[in-house]
Amino acid sequence: MNRAVADPPAPPATANAADRRELLARALALGIPADYGRRRGLRRVDEPARLAFVGYDIHARPQWLTPRAAAAWLRMRQAAALGQIELQLVSAFRSIEYQVGIIERKLARGQDMAQILDVSAAPGYSEHHSGRAIDLTTPGFAALEEEFERSSAFRWLCHNAEKFGFSLSFPRGNRHAIAYEPWHWCWHAPRSRIAAM
Repeated sequence: MNRAVADPPAPPATANAADRRELLARALALGIPADYGRRRGLRRVDEPARLAFVGYDIHARPQWLTPRAAAAWLRMRQAAALGQIELQLVSAFRSIEYQVGIIERKLARGQDMAQILDVSAAPGYSEHHSGRAIDLTTPGFAALEEEFERSSAFRWLCHNAEKFGFSLSFPRGNRHAIAYEPWHWCWHAPRSRIAAM
């Protein structure tokens, strides 16, 4: 959904050091293994100090990225549109607190922790905490489903995302043992002159 960006909502709060410790303790109490990061080869991810509004997602929720990732995302989306590709945002910045809530909701639905951690990063380890990760879809494809890999949008991303500093975080058989996520892309740094424009 596209709404005017002229009057963006206030950015979400990010956790200070004390809040972060409390949230991570809450996650451990839910059953997240204490050695999760080491076993998965994942580092803890800090929440950013600043976030920039990037519009609304497919569910009409406001979304945020770090300022540089936001600029890269907006350039990439515009370049895709010039090629008749519509990239739709499903999710961007997600706080540690929100990630704890995801785990709690999945546990309440009867999923076990091993199942959950195969498809969702543990709180404190999600790239979404960094404000640099985006989940994408395109018209005609279900959000957050592998079928996205059959879309022209996914093919476009595979050929062009790197120019804007984005890369696919969890390809098939990734070293972190996280389920394949063709929709999840993370901004790292400009890799070409196009991204720096």
